[in-house]
Amino acid sequence: MKKFWKLAATAATASLLVAACGSSSDSASDTTVASSDTTASGDGFTLANFTPLEGGTVVDCAPKSGPIKAAWIYVGPINDGGWTQAHHEGLKAVEAALGDKVETTYKENIPEGPQVGTTIDQLVADGNTIIFGTSFGFQDAFAAAADKYPNVCFEFETGYIIKNNMSQAYGAGEDGDYLAGMAAGAATKNGKIGFVAPFAIPEVIRGVNAFALGAKSMNPKATVKVVWTNTWFDPAIERKAADSLISAGVDTIASAQDSPATGEAAKVKGIPWVGYDSDQSANFPDIWLTANTYHWGDYETARVQAALDGKWISGDYYGGLNDGFIKLATFGKIVSEDTKAKIETKKAELSAKSGSQFTGPIKAQDGTVKIEAGKTASHADLMGMDYLVDNVIGELPKG
Repeated sequence: MKKFWKLAATAATASLLVAACGSSSDSASDTTVASSDTTASGDGFTLANFTPLEGGTVVDCAPKSGPIKAAWIYVGPINDGGWTQAHHEGLKAVEAALGDKVETTYKENIPEGPQVGTTIDQLVADGNTIIFGTSFGFQDAFAAAADKYPNVCFEFETGYIIKNNMSQAYGAGEDGDYLAGMAAGAATKNGKIGFVAPFAIPEVIRGVNAFALGAKSMNPKATVKVVWTNTWFDPAIERKAADSLISAGVDTIASAQDSPATGEAAKVKGIPWVGYDSDQSANFPDIWLTANTYHWGDYETARVQAALDGKWISGDYYGGLNDGFIKLATFGKIVSEDTKAKIETKKAELSAKSGSQFTGPIKAQDGTVKIEAGKTASHADLMGMDYLVDNVIGELPKG
């Protein structure tokens, strides 16, 4: 999955515009629903921050008898200490909540590419009727499979294509990233913060920008130097990127990677670290600040239950601080009480108005005003973000 950000930005923005025009087709066409409704429900399924597909129809993926078979496809190992581990905790939450009504399986370390489609075929042949995809680069294979298997419910996590039997789910990680950036901004002494980032796609770009804005709110002179790894999970590459940032003079560091390799580099030098996806406070007690974390269990449990009830309908879920999908990890002992208080105050603001940290004036690196004074970025603006804010050092990959 290399350099998809331009494609994702264009497709996401276009599909949001289609939805805003009020398409009422009940076909399996690609549509993304944009809505601020946080109490949306459809055919018996209700979940805060879920918007049903306009014109969508119920997909019957319930078993004729016995437990429903649910499967998860992971890009990394279930013990990566980050993204995949968080998704696997969602699987375990489904098991705990639904007991013998569900039979789960998972496939880990599946590379983004042709193997995804083959894996889906195998899972369908084994009788799985609801399948979760957990990496952006799986999306094309899932979209093709949704067309191929219209009676299977596909749950895709972190994409933009929605079909009658393919739903989308993610969350406002940019809110948690901003709060984590505040912790980093308060911790840095020389104002130089490093950030190890995977792929330059909109979800990562807006996370880097939110983090940088959060740091700036605590330290107006703070800069965030970003290094792109072009991998979600490769501890050796992540460690090399972190070491390069530390050698360049950063005294505080963060990452959006799937492993804690950046934390290992920070530990050697004794500099503060902001993690990602999981709470690593117990493993890095002396350098830990906090982390933005995702909690898939409630959403996934509700979706499997909807399938069991014969009431599954496609839609778009964008969880947040307000429903507990986004949470800030435990604060480390090096985070001051004053910093905690300021973060908690901002957390309440973002919980009430997600994305409000992107209120102008906000400039890109070249000085161009991207968000005018007093205006707040729309959901479509966030989903298609393709620039870095002016206190970020580094470039977006070309091509």
